[in-house]
Amino acid sequence: MFRLWGKEFKDNHMLRDTVICDETDETRTHKIFNALDSICYEFDLSKPIWLDHNIDEFKRHDKTRFYQDNFVDSIDFDYLEIHIIEE
Repeated sequence: MFRLWGKEFKDNHMLRDTVICDETDETRTHKIFNALDSICYEFDLSKPIWLDHNIDEFKRHDKTRFYQDNFVDSIDFDYLEIHIIEE
């Protein structure tokens, strides 16, 4: 089972979080993008843009943070963090 944990932070406090589970036969990349879409839908956010540092960080640690630079719209929190907790 694939599980991705999405968390919103402001001033070093977690505002809200959710875990998205995916048991499909999709590729790992598709599962990540689908889970991120679900997190953004649940949190009512626009989809973040993956910058080079996000891709590098995610490859190394299975986790990354999306800041204001990653969003087209203004956000009312400091960052959105996603983290794979089970594969």
